Amino acid sequence: MRAATSKHAPPVEPANGRAKAGAGGRPAGPRPRIGIHTSIAGGVERAADRARALGCECLQIFSASPRQWRAITPSAAACAELTARRRQYGLEPLAIHVNYLVNLASAEASLRQRSQAAFRGELERAAALKADFLILHPGSMGAEDASAGSGETGPGAPPRDREAARVRLAAAIRETAAGFAWGRLRLLIENTAGGGGRLGGDFRELAAILDLLRGLPAGACLDTCHCWVAGYDLVSEAGYRETCRHIERELGRERVFVWHANDTRSRLGSRLDRHEHIGAGNLGPGLFRRMLHDARWKQAAFILETPLEKDGDDRRNLQTLLRLRDA
Repeated sequence: MRAATSKHAPPVEPANGRAKAGAGGRPAGPRPRIGIHTSIAGGVERAADRARALGCECLQIFSASPRQWRAITPSAAACAELTARRRQYGLEPLAIHVNYLVNLASAEASLRQRSQAAFRGELERAAALKADFLILHPGSMGAEDASAGSGETGPGAPPRDREAARVRLAAAIRETAAGFAWGRLRLLIENTAGGGGRLGGDFRELAAILDLLRGLPAGACLDTCHCWVAGYDLVSEAGYRETCRHIERELGRERVFVWHANDTRSRLGSRLDRHEHIGAGNLGPGLFRRMLHDARWKQAAFILETPLEKDGDDRRNLQTLLRLRDA
């Protein structure tokens, strides 16, 4: 992947205080804040209690079922209670992950329209929950592009088709967000494993999407597993340095607000999005220790999306990440 230089607007400066989130939800303080994707079973407000019991400093949730189009909006009382408990426990920032069914880049007008309706609901629920970040997968070009690769890392759809998909995505976001009061909320576009017509498998394409969203409060969420399986070597010392150079030159590290911290069962460049427990996969504990002590990422939130295969997996993964940071 060839580096390309670009200029980006300066980041929004955070408020003072490690446990407080500033404009756009960017946390302040000398170390990354660490959390995990947390269940909302029994009510969104209970996610804060679960996060605190696990030892989280921040958290990520779904605002409704991630695999159903129909969404139930939390009551005003539940939203207020979550906000109060987060304040009490010092849980900042709060990230909400958008429904997996949403595909705003699709060439199929009916799917895109349905996705826009669902995305508007995500925006409104995120605002009601006083979330800092709403994390969106950029989607895919459509069923007709199922065999396409991503960028220069493999065979793919013609560049004009990918550009058209990016334009559809940005237009759908802008149209859906028309009249929406963003407040503290910032939209984060997540990088993907790439391949199969999926957008955002490389940092240049992610930057191109964000450039189309200028004027909106937008940034990036990067996933360690997605980076690795998309072909970015995070593990070797030289590979990590080169990957960071790609991020800085092609995307702009000031636009990275959240890292999804996931080890992986998949090989480098495989395009297979298979998460693994921290330290038990191909990334290993050394990568996470390096990242958590890298000054470039001290203002980012690190949020785990590791497997929950048996009781205590969430706590073990969280505590592993905290130990690596605090060592």
